[in-house]
Amino acid sequence: MAEMIIVFREVLEASLIVGILYTYLRKINQPEAIIRLWQGVLVALAASLLGSLIFQKFAGGFQGQAEKLFEGFIMIIAAMMLGTMIVWMARNRNIASELEEKAAEALDGNKLGYGIFALAFISVFREGIETILFLYGVMMKQGGLSVPLSFVGAAIGIGVGYLIFVQGKRLPLKTFFNVSSVLLIFVAAGMLAYGVHELESAGVIPNYGRVWDINPPKLYDGSYPMFHDKGMIGGLLKGLFGYNGDPSAIELLAWITTVLGLGYMWKEASASK
Repeated sequence: MAEMIIVFREVLEASLIVGILYTYLRKINQPEAIIRLWQGVLVALAASLLGSLIFQKFAGGFQGQAEKLFEGFIMIIAAMMLGTMIVWMARNRNIASELEEKAAEALDGNKLGYGIFALAFISVFREGIETILFLYGVMMKQGGLSVPLSFVGAAIGIGVGYLIFVQGKRLPLKTFFNVSSVLLIFVAAGMLAYGVHELESAGVIPNYGRVWDINPPKLYDGSYPMFHDKGMIGGLLKGLFGYNGDPSAIELLAWITTVLGLGYMWKEASASK
């Protein structure tokens, strides 16, 4: 489920940005700039796909100790970026006016509309790169990735954007973002804890032993019991809340610190609006 929530959030954010720009350009009657807007979106999607392929090729080139170091640092960076995104979105709930100002500046003295192209490209490409990094973190933490759930998240994000800007529906965006933010705080905590785990395995961080080990052995058919962190229920809890059946002391401390720290910053950012 973590991949669905991440893709939903990132696609919804990109949809809102594109929708705001499109609505503004249509309101001020700039048809050529609208064409540049869609060109920027398409190029950003293509660049994101290319970036994903390059990242996978690069990440697959590490083996042994180097692989653990790479995955550990990438997981920690992904967790930090995810946390930053959560707090930033809580602090900037109404970005419409800021985007409209940027669009006006991009159009000023630029009749060809390439400023709009650049604005759309940067906005969507940023969301695409974030999605790649976050999904890689989920894949490493969970040991796999559900592609169908990722597509479901994308479809929901696009659908919400369509309902808002094409159908003119008033949807509870605040509720969408609040619920997904709380879940993503736990996802970020799980990423950070797993990054610590990888750095412990690489010998960068000392390992003081496991706090507990409640992962039951495999069943006779080779499958995992439901509450094993690779089992049906345990795997779901691991993806959503960073559940770990055998955490080290530092992993557990990292998870608790991230949940409490991010939760506090998100609450303060939400209250400041």
